[in-house]
Amino acid sequence: MSNTALPLLNSNQHLKWYWLSGLLLLGLAWLSLSSGPVGWDWKMPIAWLLPDTMIMDIDELQMSVVSQIRLPRLLLAILVGSVLACSGAATQALCRNPLADPSLMGVTGGAAVAAIAVIALAPKVSFINEAMVAPAAFVGALTITSVIYRLANHQGQVQITTLLLAGVAINAIAMAIIGLFSFFADDSSLRLMTYWQMGSLGGASWSAMIYGAPLIVISTIMLIMKKRQINALMLGERDARHLGVNVKRLKTEVVFLVALGVGGAVAMAGMIGFVGLVVPHIARLLVGPDLRKMLPLSMLLGCVLMLLADWIARLIVAPSELPIGIVTALFGAPFFIYQLVKQKRGAHA
Repeated sequence: MSNTALPLLNSNQHLKWYWLSGLLLLGLAWLSLSSGPVGWDWKMPIAWLLPDTMIMDIDELQMSVVSQIRLPRLLLAILVGSVLACSGAATQALCRNPLADPSLMGVTGGAAVAAIAVIALAPKVSFINEAMVAPAAFVGALTITSVIYRLANHQGQVQITTLLLAGVAINAIAMAIIGLFSFFADDSSLRLMTYWQMGSLGGASWSAMIYGAPLIVISTIMLIMKKRQINALMLGERDARHLGVNVKRLKTEVVFLVALGVGGAVAMAGMIGFVGLVVPHIARLLVGPDLRKMLPLSMLLGCVLMLLADWIARLIVAPSELPIGIVTALFGAPFFIYQLVKQKRGAHA
């Protein structure tokens, strides 16, 4: 990992980027609350925040649209963007490679397979219901993460090439299993499964938040609390041990927390790739690899990217909606190729 790389900006410019990212987040949040299939009205967020003001042309139906549809969608975008960016940064630090990402490592695919299995089996098996989607996604993510980590671990060192290749293989298996479930699913389950595969924020609701949001919040907070230990791990396992870090336990905890967060994100929004790859890398370029600075900026930029992608997904084929996973893939895949080319040139320099 480029733990010795210097940031593009000096320390005096870091604060400006935090402010700029925060202002972008506020602007996109305003846009998200103001616009939708029923139209655009910039006064709707004000009317919702300050219901006693004299904005008389906002009726109760519009207020209900904001509180029951657009606000849950906004919060879901923020939760998913922050946890994917945070998980991506932790995964890259754990593997000490900027190409590591939960979706490329098969974690997202594992979570999706478990979630889709619940969706497909719920109409046919009496003791399975949709409340199990989030726990199942977590179990799927944790199982796949553990398998890939064991495959890539050799004498205590994570072999990044093995890890990525194992991730490609796991993703292929996941797609095959999802295809198998699609073959046997009924029409209603099939529509939901399509939603999971391409990722979408369209299913956001307060009731859906109950199952996935706690997993995301716990994962994000715990990863932030461990940023100093993960920083030490980036120096190398021997140096981390000299600094008092229990390396083996820390690795297990990071793997568990990443699976927890990604499982919650997949449970609520389906498979959304490349956010965990692109965002931490941009933040690292701006403020350097120190997670005390990089992690908060990654989370801010992750929220910004998700809100921007969601706005594009709703705008480009309006009044229909493009799955957000397609938009993030169109952003992220070229970036991934750029990183591969950059690493190749660096290896031959």
